[in-house]
Amino acid sequence: MKNIYEVLVVLCIHIVYSQRTPMISHITQQRITDIGDTTELTCTVLYASDFNILWIKVDKERSTEPVTFSSGSALIIRDSRLSLRYDIDSNSYSLQISNIQETDAGFYRCDVNLGTTNNKLSAETELVVRRRPFISDNSTRSLIVNEGQSVTLECYAGGYPSPKVSWRRANNAILFKNISIYRGNILKIPSITKEDRGTYFCVAENGVGRGARRNVAIEVEFAPVITISKRHLGQALQYDMDLKCHVEAYPPPAIIWLNNGIQLSNNQHYKISHFATTDEITDTTIRIITIENRQYGDYVCKASNVLGTTEVTVTLYETIIPVCPPACGQLPSSSHLKNSNINFTSSSFLITIYLFFVYFNF
Repeated sequence: MKNIYEVLVVLCIHIVYSQRTPMISHITQQRITDIGDTTELTCTVLYASDFNILWIKVDKERSTEPVTFSSGSALIIRDSRLSLRYDIDSNSYSLQISNIQETDAGFYRCDVNLGTTNNKLSAETELVVRRRPFISDNSTRSLIVNEGQSVTLECYAGGYPSPKVSWRRANNAILFKNISIYRGNILKIPSITKEDRGTYFCVAENGVGRGARRNVAIEVEFAPVITISKRHLGQALQYDMDLKCHVEAYPPPAIIWLNNGIQLSNNQHYKISHFATTDEITDTTIRIITIENRQYGDYVCKASNVLGTTEVTVTLYETIIPVCPPACGQLPSSSHLKNSNINFTSSSFLITIYLFFVYFNF
């Protein structure tokens, strides 16, 4: 009789518990881990011994389908990094993930399947994986702008924790107002100048691994700017002389030399050379060979591109004594000596002595 009573008590208890609604009493709170770590997500369910328990990874943006990892106490997905532990005493289901990867980040849901397709009990937690920063594709890559134009550089970064973004220039050049580092996503240059051209660095840092960096090249298109060391240069008759000008422009300009309005070219009287050190900088030289009387005067260095034309005049005048360089060791032509009437006054005698000295010492 006693045994029958005990059986009835157990049956009553079972009936009472089986009629109670299952509930999820505990689920692991948000976990923040590093790549390569191991973590465990636990779901404790009460009054659900007759129901199936599932661990599912869900995509809240619905770009991918949910992935079911386990059903009951068994894993569904074969992955050496995954394991499932069931504690019968606490009715807990623990999903363990080892060697955490970036792709493991996301929302994990514990489902209690109540028997029908849409009838279920759910709770979810988030696994956050610390990620080194990365620069988003909607950030500025490179720009070609006109001088004087307003320029906005944008840099957006992802990662966890949220990275801090800063701007720098190559070689720590000044950005503006004597500042070499600007902190913020958006860098504005109200009126850009040719001096602002070059490489800018967007740097994102969050303390995880090395920071991310994007190089942003800014090309500033501007009309030619010409500089010369001297506007007036002298040289003796029948000696060579170099006239030079330094040209800055972008796009690269067309450069010509003119004398008396006539464009000069390479021949027995002139040798013109251009040497570009960068896309924006060109040094040009015209050598006047064995100067004749008619070659003294004004020479125009002229540079042109789509944004404008600039010219500078260099005046070549006659001197008695040759200028070195470029006349170092150079003797006047024999025709010049034959056609010259040398009067041995005190001054001409000194010139002759000077030329004799130059000739035998070089």
